Amino acid sequence: MPQRPAHYPFSAIVGCDTEQLDDLGLALVLTSVSPDIGGVLVRGQKGTAKSTAVRALASLLPPVDVYRGDRFSVDPADPSQHSPDGPFGPGTAVESRPVNLVDLPVGATEDRVLGSLHLEQALTHGKVAYEPGLLARAHRGLLYVDEVNLLHDHLVDLLLDAAATGRVTVERDGFSVEHAAKFLLIGTMNPEEGELRPQLLDRFGLTVEVTAPTDPSARAEVVRRRMAYDADPGGFASGYHEAEEALADRIAKARGAVERVHLSQAALLKIAEVCAAFEVDGLRADIVTSRAAVAHAAWAGRETVTRADIRRAALLTLPHRRRRNPFDAPGLDEELLDRVLGDEDPPPDPPEPPQPPESPDDPDEPSEPEDTDPSQSPEQQEQPPEDGPQDPGPDAQGPENPDGPDQSAEAEQTDAPPNTDTEQDAEEGPEDAGPPPPSSDRATSTVGSAAPYRARKLSVRGAGQGADGKRSRAVGRRGRRIGAAPPGSGSGSSLHLVETVRAAAAAPREGERMRIRPQDLRVAVREGQESNLILFCVDASGSMAARKRMSEVKTAILSLLLDAYRRRDKVGLITFRAQQAELVLPPTNSVDVAAARLEDMPAGGRTPLAEGLLEADRVLRREQRRDPRLRPLLVVVTDGRATGARGAVERSLAAADHIAGQEISSVVVDSESGPMRLGLALGLSARLGAEHLPVGEVNAEALNTAVRERAA
Repeated sequence: MPQRPAHYPFSAIVGCDTEQLDDLGLALVLTSVSPDIGGVLVRGQKGTAKSTAVRALASLLPPVDVYRGDRFSVDPADPSQHSPDGPFGPGTAVESRPVNLVDLPVGATEDRVLGSLHLEQALTHGKVAYEPGLLARAHRGLLYVDEVNLLHDHLVDLLLDAAATGRVTVERDGFSVEHAAKFLLIGTMNPEEGELRPQLLDRFGLTVEVTAPTDPSARAEVVRRRMAYDADPGGFASGYHEAEEALADRIAKARGAVERVHLSQAALLKIAEVCAAFEVDGLRADIVTSRAAVAHAAWAGRETVTRADIRRAALLTLPHRRRRNPFDAPGLDEELLDRVLGDEDPPPDPPEPPQPPESPDDPDEPSEPEDTDPSQSPEQQEQPPEDGPQDPGPDAQGPENPDGPDQSAEAEQTDAPPNTDTEQDAEEGPEDAGPPPPSSDRATSTVGSAAPYRARKLSVRGAGQGADGKRSRAVGRRGRRIGAAPPGSGSGSSLHLVETVRAAAAAPREGERMRIRPQDLRVAVREGQESNLILFCVDASGSMAARKRMSEVKTAILSLLLDAYRRRDKVGLITFRAQQAELVLPPTNSVDVAAARLEDMPAGGRTPLAEGLLEADRVLRREQRRDPRLRPLLVVVTDGRATGARGAVERSLAAADHIAGQEISSVVVDSESGPMRLGLALGLSARLGAEHLPVGEVNAEALNTAVRERAA
């Protein structure tokens, strides 16, 4: 049977086998040519060769020289790098090896990433020995994080520190170690499973959106190559050997040519204009775009950065930096980019003016400074830089709120709730015929939301043991230490040396020597915060269809979704209207998708409150079977009315009693407004055992203002 190679050939990937690389292939090549760019984030659906391309890249990179026996891979040619395994003298053997491709698992522990105390050496020989972690192995190599958006916050903090400083400092368990950790950070993610923290997102130099090809011939070619590789991996890889060698050689030559590529003052000014036009935060975008443009010029064999280099670099460096909040669509306005860049290449820097002859009286006297910058054109010299393109035009960003509160106020009339079911039935439609026809704009409509605000924090009662987050109390691996327990108790994983020694000392022993037995081991018990499942159950019936009310409700839910994104929660969305309830969004980590479904949610028809609550119960029971540690929080958004078939009110109260019996933490967001209120949502919250929250008090600032006014 043929020997399977370590990876699928990079040049065999469709889109990476031609002179014109696609965005994924180009981004990986550019960050290999110039590692200072800062790595690549690959976003895309599952099954789009993200991991395949990353793993194939490692074999194309030039090998590195290391000291023999050095676990930290310091560069022998760089005297500023010091290895904890050293010192290494001039006579130490140096060997060449391929670059390391280190996988950082999503569930890795902090000790595994940073390194930890070598327990065997400490317990058997009484020596404090340091065991290097994954960041030490990744030095001068590639650190690959699959599903980087699912990485725990404490690991994200470690990556941010290492990426910012290029070093790792470990101070724990009786030892202090510092070592270099410079690596190519490459992450892949599926946006449907959740977004990435903005701090880590900005650390990625380039970002690529990957989708499956829609051309049938391209899809067929992908399948053909994959099947050929699976049938004969060795023979398939040998067919691309020459292409792999040529690609590796070109990357090595481009690396050597980067230092010779000239970035003119005019090109640098053009990059600054592009970044300013797209309103990116900070100056990291300017730096990364400049480095990427230089790398692209070196890859193309040019010695000067051109307009094409700047354009291609901007398309890879700016899309993920111009996003203002998690619900903005990614991407870049290419028309605006072309307008800012113009049609001509940046002019080269003029040659240095000839030096005037030195004065015989005072040969060391410096020449007079120029009044103008020679790198600027006459037009630029006449006009100060502040007068550059200030208004990027209407295409730079869309309207912030097409259905804003002012527009809603003009179209809104008195929003008093009907006092009888007769008035409501007239709004919802006759009889029980289900949802009205699409032509009825009054009965079935879609209303947009206003800008989200800082929402009030909602939490689950008690303490759980879920994944790290920022919402509810939890006993786990993070947080303040509140005690110690034997291993396997579900309370933690880090060894508590003091409590371990104390348990060993309290045990009976023979002779004077104390021995640590397995039953004496203790781990730290810590109290921190966990993430939760936030399941929204939203009333979308005719009683909610008034424009002002639905806009207020959608804004409140959008604000709660934004809060869930920041607290790393899982979210789901159920809507109920007409005669049924629908799971619009199964529980997911992607609040972007939830926000999009919310904006498109129509309203109209009767109010099947019982069906909505029963569907929420089914979803919560299914999710509990999948992950028993994930504690849910049910958020019911309704005015409390129940209409439809006979006995709708009794059925809804019975469903509420059933959920209350499951001891599920829940909140009823009361959407009822106006001077005349029936208080039905308050009664529903009492039957659910839920917190009653008027929709106006979802806004944390409004609630704080009300509290201050009452206290005054």
